[in-house]
Amino acid sequence: MRKARDLFRSIRSKSSSFSSSFTTDRNLSPPAMEDLSERYSFEPVLRWKPEVENYFSTAYGADHFARISKALTRPSCYSCIRVNILKSSPDVVIEKLMAVLKENESEFGTENLNLSKTYLNGDSTSESQKLDDSVKAASGPVNEFTNMFNGNLQKGPISKCEFPGLDYVLFVKGSGPHVIDYGYVDGKPPKEVVVSRKCAEAVLRGAQVYVPGVLACSAHVEKGDEVAVSVAIEQPLEGGWGSGITRGTIMQGSCTDLYYSERNRLYIGKGKAMLSRTGIFRVLQGVAVEMCNRVFKLPSFYDVLEGEIFLQNLPSIIAAHALDPKKGERIIDLCAAPGGKTTAIAILMKDEGEIIAVDRSHNKVLNIQKLAAEMGLRSITTYKLDALKSVRQNNECDDKTNLVGTDDMTNLAIREYNNSVTVQSSDSMKIQVEKDSSAVLDGLIAESIAEETVSNEKANERTYISKAEIRKNLRRMRNGPGRNQSTGGRGENSKGFAPNSFDRVLLDAPCSALGLRPRLFSGEETMESLRNHGKYQRRLFDQAVQLVRSGGVIVYSTCTLNPGENEALVRYALDTYKFLSLAPQHPRIGGPGLVGQFQFPDGYIEKWLRPGEEELVQRFDPSSRLDTIGFFIAKFTVGSKET
Repeated sequence: MRKARDLFRSIRSKSSSFSSSFTTDRNLSPPAMEDLSERYSFEPVLRWKPEVENYFSTAYGADHFARISKALTRPSCYSCIRVNILKSSPDVVIEKLMAVLKENESEFGTENLNLSKTYLNGDSTSESQKLDDSVKAASGPVNEFTNMFNGNLQKGPISKCEFPGLDYVLFVKGSGPHVIDYGYVDGKPPKEVVVSRKCAEAVLRGAQVYVPGVLACSAHVEKGDEVAVSVAIEQPLEGGWGSGITRGTIMQGSCTDLYYSERNRLYIGKGKAMLSRTGIFRVLQGVAVEMCNRVFKLPSFYDVLEGEIFLQNLPSIIAAHALDPKKGERIIDLCAAPGGKTTAIAILMKDEGEIIAVDRSHNKVLNIQKLAAEMGLRSITTYKLDALKSVRQNNECDDKTNLVGTDDMTNLAIREYNNSVTVQSSDSMKIQVEKDSSAVLDGLIAESIAEETVSNEKANERTYISKAEIRKNLRRMRNGPGRNQSTGGRGENSKGFAPNSFDRVLLDAPCSALGLRPRLFSGEETMESLRNHGKYQRRLFDQAVQLVRSGGVIVYSTCTLNPGENEALVRYALDTYKFLSLAPQHPRIGGPGLVGQFQFPDGYIEKWLRPGEEELVQRFDPSSRLDTIGFFIAKFTVGSKET
């Protein structure tokens, strides 16, 4: 045991010295009483790698980037909801959501009716006035929308967007940051639950604390106890990054606890333990802590009014509008999961036309199908396809659609194991089997498929598949892929699409996601990883250019702050494809893009926008008064490809 303790101490000592550039100095002495208000608070600081911070500071200016970093650590002061106007109306939805808020008044409180100035405008009036030059230079419509937006949030807990064309968008007001009394009495610390960083980010957005997110806990926590919830941010360890806390660790609430000082100012609220300490680390799922008092209070509408509403960030809604889809057009959404922009496009088209939604993940394709079915949209067809292979090669054709019903289950399973493809669009039939006959059906079908599989093996030299494996896959087809809550269908594979076969292309590219908030950790990104994202996105954009017809439109968007994935992509597009040109966007509520360039230590020069192009893109700044995520949108019109 002594050797184990010595080994642990040596590892922790190395980890401490390695993390000096990312964390504050450790203070191993017990906190004084006057310091407790600082410890039990929420003031996170993003730690960037020095070369990454220098890159962003050059792009934005040091002061501006500092404000962006601070804004990223907090959630937006509101939730944005898109109403499915094909099934409901904004007024009806507002009435229903108000009833939901009233039911949950005990958690979110009446203070939501009076949003604090601190949360809405930043730390103070003077701070909110320190707008970056790029924000000050924003055009008239941007300021008009910002003023309207701030006026809407003062009208009540739920308000309708008054900007022309966006009246189906609702804003649900939040509140915070709140000062919380964690109950440190007579030198006795409160009982505490330590959660992972990802869990904490979800809680800041309105979620509860679920069992998988709990890392450590005070001793003797019983069901019903009031507990403080703190966050374990990733630390640089030997071999990578990690929380450094083994799940199930006991916390004493003293400076001898693992990473005690690193959790200073990282308390996100109080809650009620729904399980004892033993129960939390024994079960695999369920709510561990029900949050009762949060630093930021944002109403959660998870599983509320399914099919009538969709929670979506405001810039994502604007991206769908920028595409400007028309009835009857053929549109493709590359990298479409989770389907928010896909369904937004379908609604803007009044569900009249053809929308192809592709993603390389089978389960994500099923989730898009489920969302489209919930919203009653029939114009969306989904495909499992790597967007890098979205342009069909010569002598290849698209797979045909096969709708699956109960009578086809046996044939479906056989075709699956013979590498055939099952097609499912958003309005496809569900596979349903009566529960009272499921056991008999499993046995009969398994025997039939086993015989067919053996014969196929002889003919095609395929691998033999056991009956147990067949039964398991039949259950998956009947019940769906478990936690993804699929309707039980199958995704369709595709070999790609013909060049010049789409009127409009939306490329919401996979990215570094550095604009998403709240964000409590940023240490993993390097300059190499940021540059690699840009290379990948150029390859995706090449596919989009081939798919769109002459006279068509491409909209490119990301949820990152990285100009190498945004403005540099625009520069690449305009310099590589002379028939592309930037087009004005409507509505325009984001700020201008970045002009200039950056030279890397290896001599490579990354070129951004040229003067005059910055007003043709939209860049959403987390530190601006719109209080959105970081986001970027560029719209291209396609001239004649013959030239």
